[in-house]
Amino acid sequence: MTLAPDGVVRATRAMALASLIGLIVLGLAWELWLAPTGNGSLALKVVPLLVPVLGLWRHRLYTYRWVSLLVWLYCAEGLVRATSEQGPGRWLAWLEVLLCLLLFTACAWQVRWRLRRAQRARQEEGHTP
Repeated sequence: MTLAPDGVVRATRAMALASLIGLIVLGLAWELWLAPTGNGSLALKVVPLLVPVLGLWRHRLYTYRWVSLLVWLYCAEGLVRATSEQGPGRWLAWLEVLLCLLLFTACAWQVRWRLRRAQRARQEEGHTP
Protein backbone atom coordinates (compact mmCIF):
# COMPACT_ATOMS: atom_id res chain seq x y z
CA MET A 1 0.00 0.00 0.00
CA THR A 2 1.37 3.39 -0.99
CA LEU A 3 0.00 6.49 0.67
CA ALA A 4 0.41 9.92 -0.88
CA PRO A 5 2.86 12.14 1.01
CA ASP A 6 1.11 14.39 3.50
CA GLY A 7 2.39 17.58 5.14
CA VAL A 8 4.46 15.79 7.79
CA VAL A 9 6.09 13.51 5.22
CA ARG A 10 6.96 16.46 2.98
CA ALA A 11 8.25 18.55 5.90
CA THR A 12 10.44 15.79 7.32
CA ARG A 13 11.80 14.99 3.86
CA ALA A 14 12.68 18.67 3.38
CA MET A 15 14.36 18.75 6.79
CA ALA A 16 16.26 15.52 6.08
CA LEU A 17 17.42 16.65 2.65
CA ALA A 18 18.41 20.10 3.90
CA SER A 19 20.45 18.73 6.79
CA LEU A 20 22.03 16.02 4.61
CA ILE A 21 23.03 18.53 1.94
CA GLY A 22 24.21 20.83 4.74
CA LEU A 23 26.47 18.04 6.03
CA ILE A 24 27.87 17.48 2.55
CA VAL A 25 28.57 21.18 1.97
CA LEU A 26 29.99 21.59 5.49
CA GLY A 27 32.25 18.57 5.09
CA LEU A 28 33.66 19.82 1.80
CA ALA A 29 34.03 23.45 2.90
CA TRP A 30 35.56 22.44 6.23
CA GLU A 31 38.18 20.10 4.84
CA LEU A 32 39.02 22.04 1.68
CA TRP A 33 38.78 25.74 2.66
CA LEU A 34 37.60 26.73 6.14
CA ALA A 35 39.85 24.68 8.43
CA PRO A 36 41.61 22.00 6.39
CA THR A 37 43.47 19.22 8.14
CA GLY A 38 46.24 17.70 6.07
CA ASN A 39 46.05 17.74 2.29
CA GLY A 40 42.25 17.78 2.01
CA SER A 41 41.83 14.03 1.73
CA LEU A 42 39.40 14.12 4.68
CA ALA A 43 36.91 15.70 2.26
CA LEU A 44 36.31 12.16 1.04
CA LYS A 45 34.28 11.60 4.21
CA VAL A 46 31.28 13.15 2.42
CA VAL A 47 31.14 10.41 -0.24
CA PRO A 48 28.88 8.10 1.85
CA LEU A 49 26.54 11.06 2.35
CA LEU A 50 26.00 11.36 -1.41
CA VAL A 51 24.50 7.88 -1.66
CA PRO A 52 21.19 8.50 0.17
CA VAL A 53 20.24 11.83 -1.47
CA LEU A 54 18.17 10.23 -4.24
CA GLY A 55 16.53 7.74 -1.85
CA LEU A 56 15.42 10.53 0.48
CA TRP A 57 14.15 12.53 -2.47
CA ARG A 58 12.09 9.55 -3.66
CA HIS A 59 10.58 8.89 -0.20
CA ARG A 60 12.33 5.51 0.19
CA LEU A 61 11.53 4.43 3.75
CA TYR A 62 14.49 2.04 3.83
CA THR A 63 16.85 4.93 3.05
CA TYR A 64 15.50 6.96 5.97
CA ARG A 65 16.09 3.97 8.25
CA TRP A 66 19.73 3.39 7.38
CA VAL A 67 20.58 7.10 7.20
CA SER A 68 19.34 7.41 10.79
CA LEU A 69 22.11 4.95 11.71
CA LEU A 70 24.82 6.32 9.39
CA VAL A 71 24.44 9.84 10.77
CA TRP A 72 25.80 8.77 14.17
CA LEU A 73 29.27 8.22 12.67
CA TYR A 74 29.33 11.88 11.63
CA CYS A 75 27.92 12.96 14.97
CA ALA A 76 30.68 11.08 16.76
CA GLU A 77 33.29 12.73 14.56
CA GLY A 78 31.77 16.13 15.30
CA LEU A 79 31.76 15.53 19.04
CA VAL A 80 35.37 14.34 19.05
CA ARG A 81 36.55 17.28 16.98
CA ALA A 82 34.44 19.79 18.95
CA THR A 83 36.18 18.74 22.14
CA SER A 84 39.69 18.39 20.72
CA GLU A 85 40.13 21.16 18.13
CA GLN A 86 40.63 24.88 18.60
CA GLY A 87 39.53 27.86 16.53
CA PRO A 88 37.16 27.52 13.61
CA GLY A 89 37.41 23.72 13.64
CA ARG A 90 35.60 23.64 16.98
CA TRP A 91 32.64 25.69 15.70
CA LEU A 92 32.46 23.72 12.49
CA ALA A 93 32.35 20.52 14.53
CA TRP A 94 29.46 21.83 16.64
CA LEU A 95 27.64 22.74 13.43
CA GLU A 96 28.21 19.19 12.21
CA VAL A 97 26.70 17.82 15.43
CA LEU A 98 23.68 20.10 15.04
CA LEU A 99 23.12 19.03 11.43
CA CYS A 100 23.43 15.38 12.47
CA LEU A 101 20.81 15.82 15.18
CA LEU A 102 18.47 17.49 12.70
CA LEU A 103 19.00 14.71 10.18
CA PHE A 104 18.39 11.99 12.73
CA THR A 105 15.25 13.72 14.01
CA ALA A 106 13.86 14.12 10.49
CA CYS A 107 14.58 10.49 9.59
CA ALA A 108 13.14 9.09 12.81
CA TRP A 109 10.04 11.24 12.53
CA GLN A 110 9.57 10.26 8.88
CA VAL A 111 9.80 6.53 9.63
CA ARG A 112 7.51 6.65 12.67
CA TRP A 113 4.92 8.80 10.97
CA ARG A 114 4.77 6.71 7.82
CA LEU A 115 4.56 3.43 9.71
CA ARG A 116 1.73 4.77 11.88
CA ARG A 117 -0.10 6.09 8.83
CA ALA A 118 0.19 2.74 7.08
CA GLN A 119 -1.02 0.91 10.18
CA ARG A 120 -4.04 3.23 10.49
CA ALA A 121 -4.84 2.81 6.80
CA ARG A 122 -4.75 -0.98 7.14
CA GLN A 123 -7.01 -0.83 10.19
CA GLU A 124 -9.49 1.37 8.33
CA GLU A 125 -9.58 -1.15 5.50
CA GLY A 126 -10.32 -3.90 8.01
CA HIS A 127 -7.15 -5.89 7.46
CA THR A 128 -5.95 -5.60 11.05
CA PRO A 129 -8.16 -5.69 14.16
